[in-house]
Amino acid sequence: MSTNAKEQIFVVISDPQVNYLLERILRSAGFMVTVTRERSSAEKMLEKASPSLVIVSEKLVDGNGMELARNLLDRFPALPILLFVSQDTPELLKEALRAGISDYLCLPLHSEQILLAVNNALQRSQRRREWVIVESKRATQGLQRRVDELESLMRLGRSITSSLDLDSVLSAVVDAAVELTGAEEGSLLLLDESTGELYMRAARNFQEEFVRTFRLPIKDSLAGNVIRTGQPVILDEKTPQKIKTAYLVQGLLYVPLQIHGHIFGVLGVDNRQSRMPFTDHHVKVITAMADYAVVAIENARLYSHTAVERNKLETILTQVQDGVIVIDLDERVVLINQTVRAAFNLGDGNLTGKLINEVFDHQDLIELAQSPEKRLSNRGEITLEDGRVFGAQLTPIPDVGQVITLHDITYLKKLDRIKSDFVSTVSHDLRSPLTAILGYVELLDRAGPINEQQRDFIRRVQMSVHNITALVDDLLNLGRIEAGFDTRKEMVLMDQILQYSIDSFKNRIAEKQQQLLIEVPQEMPKIFGNPVHLRQMTDNLIDNAIKYTSTGGVIQVRGQIEGNQLILQVIDSGVGIPALDLPYIFDKFYRASNVSTEVSGTGLGLAIVKSIVESHQGRIWVESNPGTGTTFTVVLPFVEPETEG
Repeated sequence: MSTNAKEQIFVVISDPQVNYLLERILRSAGFMVTVTRERSSAEKMLEKASPSLVIVSEKLVDGNGMELARNLLDRFPALPILLFVSQDTPELLKEALRAGISDYLCLPLHSEQILLAVNNALQRSQRRREWVIVESKRATQGLQRRVDELESLMRLGRSITSSLDLDSVLSAVVDAAVELTGAEEGSLLLLDESTGELYMRAARNFQEEFVRTFRLPIKDSLAGNVIRTGQPVILDEKTPQKIKTAYLVQGLLYVPLQIHGHIFGVLGVDNRQSRMPFTDHHVKVITAMADYAVVAIENARLYSHTAVERNKLETILTQVQDGVIVIDLDERVVLINQTVRAAFNLGDGNLTGKLINEVFDHQDLIELAQSPEKRLSNRGEITLEDGRVFGAQLTPIPDVGQVITLHDITYLKKLDRIKSDFVSTVSHDLRSPLTAILGYVELLDRAGPINEQQRDFIRRVQMSVHNITALVDDLLNLGRIEAGFDTRKEMVLMDQILQYSIDSFKNRIAEKQQQLLIEVPQEMPKIFGNPVHLRQMTDNLIDNAIKYTSTGGVIQVRGQIEGNQLILQVIDSGVGIPALDLPYIFDKFYRASNVSTEVSGTGLGLAIVKSIVESHQGRIWVESNPGTGTTFTVVLPFVEPETEG
């Protein structure tokens, strides 16, 4: 009798009498039986149901039974099949065995033989299924262990990336090492560079007092051997050994902790009671854990170093007397030091992340922080409501944003104002006596005869008075420009200004037989500025070129438009300016060291030019090589006039 009376059996035999006999015997034994004589019907039945066993005859009504058996075994390799033959022959039995037939039935049929063959086939099939299940479970267990290992590695990876708590991360590494190897204990030892000993940084299943007092020398110890060689160590012997750890072990595994070739510790697991050996697979697993521990330690070290350096930097920026504002690429505040907070009354609230125009309402400061295409210069002056003046400078920092530094120049402004007032007063008071001297000198020849030597003295006096008068005029002009007097501006045609200046110097150019080359656009946009000051600027630059260019030299005046600004250049082939003098050439009263004393000048012309350019939000610089000439470049923006609201 079958152990499973509900098992389904398909009978596919061409002889109806045999079918009837088999169906009656099998049903009486408790089996469910389906009978057919045709191969096509059998194949359709197999598409709808899966039998536990098939009995097929050698020949069928519509085909070959052996061929059907082969097809069934190709589709269902574990399906037991019995072959019914009317007469058995050695050749037929060999063919059946090669096809994978489980057994065969032959006439005459007896109930005991039929049931014995069926039950044996079903039992073999059951044992085969059970074996497959056992092997599958065994393979699944191995896969599960690998999955558990990968999940542990993933958890450690997430722990390292999401936490900077070194104690918790290293404890997690040791815990995972113990769990994945099935060890009883685990430890992470780090090298104390000052003493040359190993101490226990993290542990699993060790007493706290033991962990706190643990010290292991590198010399004559397995852990020390790992430090020296950089190779893992496995100890797995039948006899417990004392290995300079103050405890006996049955098995032990150590792997090195290293970064950039430097070994600074070991990760280990051990068994005190169990004799379970550690394998090469365990070495690979613990090595991966050690790599995670190294990453965690290095991250903690870098973060600690970064935090220290950041605290230093923040302390410096906070305590420095100059104001510091750091904004990112989106013009949002990154840092504002205490000097700026006090100057602009910003309080102690958190301003990080706010837009600069939300924090400050000072228009000059906001304009300075704007994008490069909007601002006119990287420098400016910020005047506060209390009268203090800060010199502001903006410095772009790639991939970070911009830094604005504010330096208190109030005292410099005060000194400059006192100096300007003094100069203006002295200059104004000098005008009257100079005029009187010049007038009386001109009347000398009316008082009586003058010899040639006296006439030469009179000419020298007149020349000196004219030079002093020119100096006084320059001082007064510079004082008015710096004080902001005569700030009226209008739309000015710069090409006309240039033409007026050139026309006024034609006679001097002709006297020195100099060549003047002019290259300016035919249609030059208007400049919003002060026409008197702009004319004074061009006069001084052209006058300088004529004065310091020898007879027969070349002077060029060039103009070009780039974007929203006018670039004006005055180039000469004169004596040039020494490199040591270039940084000071725009200072008041400064004259280059190679200028002859016979060349008249007050040393104020270029200072006036610089003041005029800056009052028009422009820039000026000089390039020169001694003996070959000098180039002055002026950049003036096309500023739209302000409309009254």
